[in-house]
Amino acid sequence: MDYATLLQILDSTLRLGTPLLLACLAGLYSERSGIFDIGLEGKMLMAGMASGAVAALSGSVWAGLLAGIGASMALALIHGLASITFRGNQLISGVALNFVASGATVLIAQSLFQQGGRTPSLTGAARFNPIELPFAETLRAIPGLGPFYAEVLSGHSALVYVALAAVPGTWWLLYRTRFGLRLRAVGENPESVDTAGVSVLRLRYTAVLITGVLCGLAGAYMATGLQAGFGREMTAGRGYIALAALIFAKWRPWSALWATMLFGFLQALALRPDVLERTVGFPVPVSALDALPYILTVIVLAGFVGRAIPPRAGGQPYVKER
Repeated sequence: MDYATLLQILDSTLRLGTPLLLACLAGLYSERSGIFDIGLEGKMLMAGMASGAVAALSGSVWAGLLAGIGASMALALIHGLASITFRGNQLISGVALNFVASGATVLIAQSLFQQGGRTPSLTGAARFNPIELPFAETLRAIPGLGPFYAEVLSGHSALVYVALAAVPGTWWLLYRTRFGLRLRAVGENPESVDTAGVSVLRLRYTAVLITGVLCGLAGAYMATGLQAGFGREMTAGRGYIALAALIFAKWRPWSALWATMLFGFLQALALRPDVLERTVGFPVPVSALDALPYILTVIVLAGFVGRAIPPRAGGQPYVKER
């Protein structure tokens, strides 16, 4: 594989790994607070539909982004009510949200646009356009790092850079602030947090709503940045892959970046079967390449990547003692 081809694949890796990264960080906040959220897929799907529909109707990608975040936060709030206030089963709540989103998105899109559950193709100001980083063309002449900067790092939409910035931001919030300390503590031992006079319910609701914002960004990016509109089941299991990446990363933000980019790399490789054929010396079926991220998901969930210990209070409703 030559250097130019490698840069093209890495460029695709960053684009395809971005929604996984945002969803993985979303799950990290929720599960660090003790709330398992298997409904990442549904939130992304609802956000994609809302952002694509509003962007198509208004012609503004920013209005679409706000609509996507709002739709995702509404589902996050429902999950919070079911699992925090009413102390329901968190896994069942997440699965139910996925089913609701799967049906509701198609129904709403069909009612609005009569295009088989899709939104119209987005163009112009209704989409996130690529951003060229400073001095990208000037630095391209520098061997090695210049083409990497111009081809891989530059030329993405704003949400890609937001996702990358969210990684150090999450690390700082979790490990360098009082809020992060309390959030990690409430996922391990909510009784101790309550004893210290801090509201467990408020912390968990805050984490669930942050999850909604990040899933909203992921869905909006898919509909208005990665693709030109919403399509039926467009997330294609990325919410579940993000959960597998979260386990792979052992609930740590920097590890989440590398885990999601590994899944993104496999998705990017599936788009270039010619490269793999030249590398291994024989043709590989495209269907087998498409299955690579899902195969890795199964391997991760089966525990073949080592022991991953979730937050100790994860999945357990908190009942305040009197």
